[in-house]
Amino acid sequence: MGGHSHWSQIKRQKWANDAKRGQLFSKLVREIAVAAREGGPDPDLNPRLRLAIERARDQNMPMDTIERAIKRATGADEEGSQYQEVRFEGYGPGGVAIMIDALTDNRNRTVSEVRQVLTRNGGSLGEAGCVSWQFDSRGVIVVETEEGQDADEVALAAIDAGAEDVKIEEGRIEVYTAPSDLSQVRSALEQRGVKVASAEVTMLPKASVPLDEKTAVQVLKLLDALEELEDVQRVYSNAEFPDSVLLEYAGR
Repeated sequence: MGGHSHWSQIKRQKWANDAKRGQLFSKLVREIAVAAREGGPDPDLNPRLRLAIERARDQNMPMDTIERAIKRATGADEEGSQYQEVRFEGYGPGGVAIMIDALTDNRNRTVSEVRQVLTRNGGSLGEAGCVSWQFDSRGVIVVETEEGQDADEVALAAIDAGAEDVKIEEGRIEVYTAPSDLSQVRSALEQRGVKVASAEVTMLPKASVPLDEKTAVQVLKLLDALEELEDVQRVYSNAEFPDSVLLEYAGR
């Protein structure tokens, strides 16, 4: 899972830069609006909205922006009501499995855009269910360890709070939970003074596909192109990238 999780980390850092921030905020606002519309404006009673708000705050979205999105979604105009959730499944170079989650007000447009990006980058759009069986829904919390912080203590605290697994790496800790336990584990860690870098429900591959350098570059280009699409919220793959390719990718 190393090559997969490192790609996710680098991707978060890239989206955090100023050039990408506006596009990222637009995607986050759309998710908040849909979550509020479907489950109500109170995050204490709406787990999906709570997770969407936490994800937005992790990206330093101002609270007034979040509140405006919720008000618009639950007001008379019901912003977000025009969006429907769509999941696409397909393949990339090297037989990599790819899942794409989108929120769209025009399904036909989004299907066309996703298919075009896949085809142009050596991939193909598949039928519903063709790759989803290769993934599990998991909560993932990332803690970037600080000097003097005891990683084993953080890991034990996470397990005590209900985490299913913990992976300790140099400079970071990855905590894996059931999707429904993500918020409670995060809250328990933060109450102990642990600074959480990110927390989200994602789709993790049951097994990764190791790629050679040439294929890895092609897959990264494809994943980036999919992420750039306005309607696309999340992109998941089972690719395992060589460290050399990830280092070059991080420096772009």
